[in-house]
Amino acid sequence: MAMTLEEYHRLIPLPAPGGRTLFVKPGARGWKDPLYELAFRHVKPHGERALDLNPGVGWASLPLEGRMEVERLETSKAALRCLEKSGLRARPAPPWAAEEGAFDLAVLVLPAGRGTAYVEVSLRAAARALKPGGRLYLAGDKRKGFERYFKDARALLGYGTVLEREGPYRIALLEKENPAPPLPPLWQSFQAELLGRPFTFHHLPGVFSAGKVDPASKLLLSALLEELGPEEVRGKTFLDLGAGYGALTLPLAALGGVGVGVEDDLVSVLSLKRSLEENGLKAQALHSDADSDLTDEARFDIIVTNPPFHVGGAVILDVAQAFVSVAAARLRPGGRFFLVANPFLKYEPLLEEAFGAFRTLKVAAYKVLLAVKGGRP
Repeated sequence: MAMTLEEYHRLIPLPAPGGRTLFVKPGARGWKDPLYELAFRHVKPHGERALDLNPGVGWASLPLEGRMEVERLETSKAALRCLEKSGLRARPAPPWAAEEGAFDLAVLVLPAGRGTAYVEVSLRAAARALKPGGRLYLAGDKRKGFERYFKDARALLGYGTVLEREGPYRIALLEKENPAPPLPPLWQSFQAELLGRPFTFHHLPGVFSAGKVDPASKLLLSALLEELGPEEVRGKTFLDLGAGYGALTLPLAALGGVGVGVEDDLVSVLSLKRSLEENGLKAQALHSDADSDLTDEARFDIIVTNPPFHVGGAVILDVAQAFVSVAAARLRPGGRFFLVANPFLKYEPLLEEAFGAFRTLKVAAYKVLLAVKGGRP
């Protein structure tokens, strides 16, 4: 049975050491995660101000709470909702927004799932944020590049040692001896032709499919245009669930659709906004945990998604299940829901349960599924 939207959005209290309550939810990383557990066991106060650059729900830096002033920079709306409910200080910001030379201690659970560029800029952000003599706790997975990133961190900071090895998981402590390094260029762009029109996409480090439009999104657009045709998109309202930098949002807006792109990741939202502006297109870009930031009355004629199925590197379908539930709730009668996915992911039962029926439009390296609100697809 599919997860309901109420279940997805529920903030769950989790008793934590020290009499605190930490709130967690589906789709938010940083709990039931061995790297955060390892960091939690080793992180100790040092100085007055601490920085957590990848906090998730806040577990890794929780030992510092009440003993130091802790600032958390988080890009995930789902995680930010948990942090706020837990009463932990946090702001929506990427790691490179950290104040330079302001912190005695930094904590970084390596965001290896977001790619090398994002990890490297996170390491530089940590090095820049620390005062001379400041310390960095670095947690990572040997199978996901920890040894390389630890070497990079030592080159940036100076002294460093591994505190514990637990299976493939590692926690290291480094101390800043070197001058602060510069940040690399953050914005990148690339061109792609979609639905016969050229687009220039702009993106920051860490967004999905940076540098090229992924083939699954291309397949969805092809199937949608064969099903509806450009005239049926013009003037229609659309919702792009998990919009990224806009591989689906921009082409639909270019066809004349009136749309909203929602995205849990702030870095992707910033990328989507710039891509829309630079291409002279209009659509709303919302930092939202599924439909958390949509108005209650928001309804759409078309909903599209190329849903994520990873949270913190594990295959977890909570978010994708929530997207199916959002589509069922937010479509107008007769509205269409287009979903593209890897063939091995079993979304068909979810669509059957939520809509009563579905149709497979295309199958290549990916599959495109169609469901219609209140009617046969």
